[in-house]
Amino acid sequence: MTPEQPEQPAPLRLFTCSPTKLNTWVDCPRRFRFAYVDRPSPPKGPPWAHLSYGTSAHNALRSWWDLPVGTRTPAAAGELVREGWLTDGYRDEDQSTKWRERAAEQVGHYASTLDATAEPVGVERTVGMRSEHLAFSGRVDRIDDRGDHLVVVDYKLGRSVPTDTDARSSMALALYAEATQRTMRRPCRRVELHHVPSGTVAAWEHDDDGVARQLARADAIGAEAQRATAAGDNEDSDADFPPAPGPLCGWCDFRAVCDEGRAAGPARAAWEGLPRV
Repeated sequence: MTPEQPEQPAPLRLFTCSPTKLNTWVDCPRRFRFAYVDRPSPPKGPPWAHLSYGTSAHNALRSWWDLPVGTRTPAAAGELVREGWLTDGYRDEDQSTKWRERAAEQVGHYASTLDATAEPVGVERTVGMRSEHLAFSGRVDRIDDRGDHLVVVDYKLGRSVPTDTDARSSMALALYAEATQRTMRRPCRRVELHHVPSGTVAAWEHDDDGVARQLARADAIGAEAQRATAAGDNEDSDADFPPAPGPLCGWCDFRAVCDEGRAAGPARAAWEGLPRV
């Protein structure tokens, strides 16, 4: 007789994720649960002005590349900001108007540094790939053709001016580079952070080993989040999604339904995240 083989656990399916989903798990597993596991998801707090500001600028830069080449001017970029301005989260109409004009000026100045005739390979292009544990996809702000290779460009509009170290250490950028290379079947190892308000460009040229390390890191994060999700579904236990109280709790969309988050400190006003000027 053949001895009985021990029953093997069913393998987990690939973890479907984006950079935001992975980073949410790293920042706070409890927030991850609220955003990606609980259905229906708990209601979010009010909108944030800094997200409205960033989205307005991103949308304008996307639309700028859709214009005919001869009309891709700095003035047109600023006007696109005004036309698509999002007003959610600002203290009042006066604050919104001031930031609209500031964003129009910043985006216009940034556009003046671009070669309007150099068509990107992709603008807000979705790229994807699979790894040992992940089914990864994400949307890249811009993919440039630099001759023998492609470059991932990520727009930044926050308070901090990014550095080359930020570009090197960003897991999201490394995953975008690898996914771009696989999706478009062309070499892609250079990543750039373009800080629109200052015009600063931070860059890093990955080698294959560096990308492999970031991919292994993402795989480990995804596997951990997936195990917790499976256990939480079976046991309905908060222990699988522990909170991570800290300064970020003041900015959390789910603060109202998290006791630990409310105890961590005061809530932030919806417009406090706007860049300092």
